[in-house]
Amino acid sequence: MILIMLGPPGAGKGTQATRLTERRGLVQLSTGDMLRAAVREGSDISRQAKAIMDRGELVPNDIVVSIIAARIDEPDCAGGFILDGFPRNVPQAEALDAMLARKRRALDVVILLEVDEEKLLERIETRAKETGGARADDNAETLRRRIEVYRKETAPLLPFYEKQGKLRRLDGMQDIDAVTAAIDEVLDAIESGER
Repeated sequence: MILIMLGPPGAGKGTQATRLTERRGLVQLSTGDMLRAAVREGSDISRQAKAIMDRGELVPNDIVVSIIAARIDEPDCAGGFILDGFPRNVPQAEALDAMLARKRRALDVVILLEVDEEKLLERIETRAKETGGARADDNAETLRRRIEVYRKETAPLLPFYEKQGKLRRLDGMQDIDAVTAAIDEVLDAIESGER
C-alpha cells in the first residue's frame, strides 16, 4: 500500500501516519522529518533547506524529490509506505508518479484531512505549548504563512488526484480516533478491491 496524507499544516497528517505505521506496518516517510534530519547533517544544501523552513516556506522541488527518491529505494519501503508532506505541488506529484512508474509501483490512495483553518491556529498553539516550542515553525504567524503557501501550492493537487480517482476526503476536525477509524475504512475498502 502506497498512500499520501494531504491537508493543511496542523491537520493531523503526521499523527495519523504514525498510527497507520503502528497498525499496518507501513513506513512513514515524513518530508518534514527527513528535511530536519538533513539539516542536522550540516551540509550546504541542508543549511539552505533550514533557512527556507524557518521562514515557513516550501523547500524547492529538486531537493525534496532527491530526498524522497533515495528513501523509497531503501528495503523497508518494499512493503509500502505513507508519504506525509510530499508531494506539495503538481510538479512533485508528476515526479512522484514517474518515479513510482520506473519502480513498477503505483500510488493507491490520497487521504485529504479537511479542517477549519481557524481551529488549526488553536491546534498549533496547543502543540507549541505541549512541546515547549521545540519546532521553529510552531507559532501562529508561521502557520498563517504556511496555510497561505498550502492554498497556493498544494491545494491544486486536489483536482490532480481527483482526476486519477485516488482522492478520499475525510473530516479532519473529528477527534483523533474517529479520523483514524475513517482512514481505516478507506484503506480496508481499497485492500478488498472496492476502491
